[in-house]
Amino acid sequence: MPNTNNLVETVTPPLFRTLITDDMQTVDRVIRTRLHSDVVLIRQIAEYIITSGGKRLRPVLTLLVSKACGYNGPHLHELAAMIEFIHTSTLLHDDVVDESGMRRGRETANALFGNAASVLVGDFLYTRAFQMMVDTDNMEIMRVMAEATNIIAEGEVLQLMNIGNTDISEQQYLQVIQSKTAKLFEAAARVGALIAGANTAHTRALADYGMYLGTAFQIIDDVLDYSGDAETIGKSTGDDRPKANPPCH
Repeated sequence: MPNTNNLVETVTPPLFRTLITDDMQTVDRVIRTRLHSDVVLIRQIAEYIITSGGKRLRPVLTLLVSKACGYNGPHLHELAAMIEFIHTSTLLHDDVVDESGMRRGRETANALFGNAASVLVGDFLYTRAFQMMVDTDNMEIMRVMAEATNIIAEGEVLQLMNIGNTDISEQQYLQVIQSKTAKLFEAAARVGALIAGANTAHTRALADYGMYLGTAFQIIDDVLDYSGDAETIGKSTGDDRPKANPPCH
């Protein structure tokens, strides 16, 4: 059975992807350039996780929003790559916390290289992303991303606290997924609007769209975690289900 992470790429791509094909190729080149490090292990792990597939929805969102607002300037591809770096760093950390063994149809980085190396390379990608933000010399973008990464970390802790909590309410569940997942979608859209110089109302509306998109994405991902199979969805299932000996609430 095909890996659904790759299946989307084997059929006719949606129109929005054809509109940004060249831009995504440029983003990929930026990613490879910015992955460079004199430390061999960093290059190995970062290259492994970045090139392992995935739909790159978050950088796609940055590109589409920015172009919709009329911007195609020099910082666009750097910011899209920056968003992907932050996402990738959270994957490295998540797989360690969840003790995952498979993602995107391949072994996770922590399964191959160990937990310590995965966490530290995740930290490298986080800090490299902030270097890329600084290069835009846009304080508002830096403020948005600093807030977003902090909220994402809070969301991961909230999820950890609710392991084994079968009484979690809908409101509590939404708080977790909107913090740990949807916040980066929101930030990706907001950054695209900000670099384009969109007005406050348009920026807020596009950020809301990103939040709603990210929320829907995570709900589907959680459903698949319970009802899908690892071969089809390309990653370990059950990683977000209640585990033994959950932490105290």
